[in-house]
Amino acid sequence: MKKIIVSLICLVLWLYSNQPATALVSDCIALYGESKYKKGFRAFDYVNADAPQGGKIVMPAYGTFDNFNPYIFKGVAATFVNSLSFETLGFSPIDDPFTVYPLLAEKFDFPEDKSYIGFILNPEAKFSDGSAVLADDVIFSFKAITEKGAPIYRLYYADVDRVEKINEREVRFYFKKGVENKELPLILSQFVIFSAKDWQGKDFAKPRLEVPLGSGPYKVSDFQVNKYVELKKNSDYWGKNLPARRGFFNFETIRYDYYQDTTVTLQALFSGDIDVREEYIAKIWMTGYDNDLVKSGKVKKENLEHHNPATLQNFAFNLRRKKFADRRVRQALDLAFNFEWANAKLFYGQYKRLSGYFTNTEMEADGVPQGREKEILSAYKDRLRPEIFTEPFRQTFYEDINNPRENLKKAVSLLKQAGYDFVDGKMVYLEDGTPLEIEILGNTANGSSFTKVMLPFIENLRKIGIKAVFRNVEVNIFKNRLDNFDFDMAIISYPVSALPGNEQREYWGSESADIKGSNNLIGIKNPVVDDLIKGLVAAQKKEDYVAYVKALDRVLKSENYMIFQWYSSYDRVAYLDKFGQPDADKKIGFQPYLWWVKEN
Repeated sequence: MKKIIVSLICLVLWLYSNQPATALVSDCIALYGESKYKKGFRAFDYVNADAPQGGKIVMPAYGTFDNFNPYIFKGVAATFVNSLSFETLGFSPIDDPFTVYPLLAEKFDFPEDKSYIGFILNPEAKFSDGSAVLADDVIFSFKAITEKGAPIYRLYYADVDRVEKINEREVRFYFKKGVENKELPLILSQFVIFSAKDWQGKDFAKPRLEVPLGSGPYKVSDFQVNKYVELKKNSDYWGKNLPARRGFFNFETIRYDYYQDTTVTLQALFSGDIDVREEYIAKIWMTGYDNDLVKSGKVKKENLEHHNPATLQNFAFNLRRKKFADRRVRQALDLAFNFEWANAKLFYGQYKRLSGYFTNTEMEADGVPQGREKEILSAYKDRLRPEIFTEPFRQTFYEDINNPRENLKKAVSLLKQAGYDFVDGKMVYLEDGTPLEIEILGNTANGSSFTKVMLPFIENLRKIGIKAVFRNVEVNIFKNRLDNFDFDMAIISYPVSALPGNEQREYWGSESADIKGSNNLIGIKNPVVDDLIKGLVAAQKKEDYVAYVKALDRVLKSENYMIFQWYSSYDRVAYLDKFGQPDADKKIGFQPYLWWVKEN
């Protein structure tokens, strides 16, 4: 077969063939079918490609920071610097998440036998000091992240056998023999590229307040630890006319001011200390903006719709604690959480209850398994709970929000089945006499108002003999305790990808359960879950992929690893009336890097 140059459309990444491996060169990587955008497109549909340039935006950040490297285990990084000062090899847009378009890489090459993915670098790509981005920088970055970064990255990129320099501007990542990981080329396009020269003589594993050299649109111009970080646009930014960058990053200056509590930033907005804030507390959204600034229109208040997967906000159990080993205990605690009361009394009915791990996507499992999903699950029938095949998953529900009696009776019954009973008013494990006591960990960035959500939950637990305390700690303490799995239960939010893939191994896979700093905070070790993750990662057809994700969702839900909280299908945002943003009908939610300062 002759070497094929793909120019008009982006071909499907992996081809079935018994022919010898033939390199294909493409303008993008499409995992399933054709890409949405064809060669020569000017910009993505959801941006304003002709947005005015200049001006400044000030936004809040929460907690602390002590370094600018988000890939390491130690310290707390100013993570937004990653997306503003550094570039990746490719970019996947909101409206075509299954495709990678060029950034640092101008072209992509891959063989029919799926043995590697190659990145051909754009000859215009430069770091902010004017030096070229070369294959050596890509290789250095990958090795630094996987060898000296947080331990979880070794797992995340574990299917890479080796990385090889083909020439000055081309690098290939070869996959381990027998690996079926369709998403791997996409995730390899998404780690940031550091300058190998800039890191000479420096320890990548240590927190660093000297800002690393980047190739992105902004450079850090000023900062004060735990106070603020200010970034200025790089006037010589090489990629400003790329289709994947046109319409992005329109401000001359972006500044983040640090706060310890989200509620404090409301007054910061009204006083003009910040320009925009996202509201996380329903009550404040309904009652906290009744003033002349909002009434006069000087401060805008908007619900920005989106089609994003719902953030997986939950009370996570730490399965490393013996008291949570029995699923019936976890079910009992779930029954004590009265979401309907909180939504009516505290949230003004603004939220919906999460119903799974992939809520608000086509990949959420509902009803009973059908078709390909049922076929996949049937292979594990002897290892799954029988009700998975016969009963739809049903979330805990309070018919009478003011009367928890029925749900608490069910909770006590489950606890007794698990070996507990009342002893002197306490719920005690009869085998060793240990009372059931729980610490629920939160962090101050959630705001003090979260305590109001916790009080009725804790009271319901008290009624069934369980002593629970809610501990709201500073963000850095919260992170440290999670990193070291030092908690009973914790309020955790998992971002959910529009394209669930390799990150699922980090969230729920057995291999990550004992790696400190991993996102498998729950400590899940379930062989069926491991197999389903392998299946969705390896799926070659979209139909199979969706079926595997649904099967994973269904199995995870059946084990009650977490108590689901809530979500909204829009972002609540208030801002000074000096900004423009893409049309609301694009339904992309809050995307401040696509905003601009209005000309007048």
